[in-house]
Amino acid sequence: MNKALTIAIDGPGSAGKGTVARGVAQALAYQYVDTGAMYRAVALFSERAGIPWTDEVRVATVARDLHFAFVWDGDALRIVVNDEDVSKSIRTAHVGKGASDVSALPAVRAALLELQRGLGAQGGVVMDGRDIGTVILPDSELKVFLSASLEERARRRHEELIRRGEVASYDDVQTQLAYRDKQDSERPIAPLKQAEDAILVDTTDLTIPQAIDKVLGLALPLLA
Repeated sequence: MNKALTIAIDGPGSAGKGTVARGVAQALAYQYVDTGAMYRAVALFSERAGIPWTDEVRVATVARDLHFAFVWDGDALRIVVNDEDVSKSIRTAHVGKGASDVSALPAVRAALLELQRGLGAQGGVVMDGRDIGTVILPDSELKVFLSASLEERARRRHEELIRRGEVASYDDVQTQLAYRDKQDSERPIAPLKQAEDAILVDTTDLTIPQAIDKVLGLALPLLA
């Protein structure tokens, strides 16, 4: 490989972005940046500080004070924020709603924008989120929009919560996902949408390895 690509993977919640992005990054020996985890961390640390997720000025201050590290631990990725491993604590449904709320705040997005762009500036990176190909890294060599049906995404998310020991009904999970889809797609700043030059990959009927292979199949010809 004589070239270090920047790969942007966008899409709605529970479409498989994180799992696929991690798999692609590992296969290519690239850095992986989970921007959704960054917004989740902002929501988590804001709540800990007693700051409402709607308080744009104070939440943006929290965002500017966070220091992120994405650390591989075997096949697992640990999210370390201000020297604390928050990999599990940021993955609750409650914090997920907070991530959607704080990500809609322009000052918060601005606080993280340059950091995210800096992480992708050197190439050799897979970054996933909801506005990577449209806003964060619009010049990425490969842009993928990963999606799946709402029903399938709700099933995956419900199973994930059960594995973590969280009590949640399938209907509640589907409602929360639909709410976040609407909020993310309709926000005035950097809404969730497919970039014009992004390639749509529907994972509804794909296994994780199949989805990873599909994205790798798009990336490898660009490395030739």
